[in-house]
Amino acid sequence: MRSRLALPAFVCSAVLLALTGCVANESGPDATHATLTVDSSASECAVSAAEAPAGTVRFRVTNSGDKVTEFYLLGHDGLRIVGEAENIGPGLSRDLVVELEPGKYFTACKPGMTGDGVGKAPFTVTESGAAGEVDAALAARIETANSGYAGYVRDEVAELATGTDAFAAAYVAGDEALARSLYAPTRAHWERVETIAESFGDLDPKLDLREADLEEGQEWTGWHAIEKDLWPAEAEAGYQAYGADKRAHLAKLLVADTQTLKGKVADLSFTLSQQTNGAIGLLEEVASGKVTGEEEFWSHTDLWDFQANVDGAKVLYAGVRDILLDKDRKLARQLDTEFAALQALLDEHRVGDGFAAYTELSAADIRALADQVNALGEPLNRLTAALVIS
Repeated sequence: MRSRLALPAFVCSAVLLALTGCVANESGPDATHATLTVDSSASECAVSAAEAPAGTVRFRVTNSGDKVTEFYLLGHDGLRIVGEAENIGPGLSRDLVVELEPGKYFTACKPGMTGDGVGKAPFTVTESGAAGEVDAALAARIETANSGYAGYVRDEVAELATGTDAFAAAYVAGDEALARSLYAPTRAHWERVETIAESFGDLDPKLDLREADLEEGQEWTGWHAIEKDLWPAEAEAGYQAYGADKRAHLAKLLVADTQTLKGKVADLSFTLSQQTNGAIGLLEEVASGKVTGEEEFWSHTDLWDFQANVDGAKVLYAGVRDILLDKDRKLARQLDTEFAALQALLDEHRVGDGFAAYTELSAADIRALADQVNALGEPLNRLTAALVIS
């Protein structure tokens, strides 16, 4: 889950400004899709229209406030995230391109990226009445990519559930050494599909909330609540270890919430834009937490998470790469290069089957990783528009 702590200055300049300032290229005439503008200020989330026809919809979000903001398109329940544009810096713009079925939705913005957000408003997607020609071969390739990714998500969550059972059992039994050894490799399954988990309303904070993001009166559960207890030497002065009852409570909730996630992904299906926006979202997870060392505040296993987010993004990209080669070969080659360069940097910090602790990285190491996330983020942010807007 995204950390909301202040980022080191050089990481902000190297990563967030690049990711937040990118506006997708116009790859075709606007007549083929609906384009709406969104003005996100400190107190409002002003969308230029309250409805759009079904099909491809582009939200062009501009941050007129003084804090980094996010824009959300939510499902009819107001909780499920259909699409999001994150980390939009003051004065900058970002596009969210989504493929929408007719129905009821909500739009909202979150200045400061904390709290309940502002300007939540109903948004309706109407029947388009358009019956364009269908390229059967292309449709088959898209369906293959969509179903393949759905299978990948189910497999990763199944592995997550199995690993969580073992981790929770070790934690409750007091075998802290075993629990610590299982922590990072088990969480990797979560991090590879993190953006999918985030789409299920309050399930993500139950499982992955950081202490820094707790709201007043909110119960802290999930991986990071247990992480703090497993690495007490890294906790603040005066920290009191959890008793047996609290350990059992946290472990039980972790297992139960993971099983809930497993049930929710059982019948998943995707559109092409959901896949590509998922890849973008996973890289933003890297930029906003992993490359800054904020995600794993006590265990310092951030590079495991970093790799897992990149793994998930690469799987998503690989599923649509052959389609992109037909539409924008130059962009595909650029993404190939930047993914490979980022992987090469990560590989420099491997230790055995895992990674060095984040605290062992030098300032130059962190800057190099941040710069490469920047280099990958720019073309990756153009992927959705390149594929779904003709």
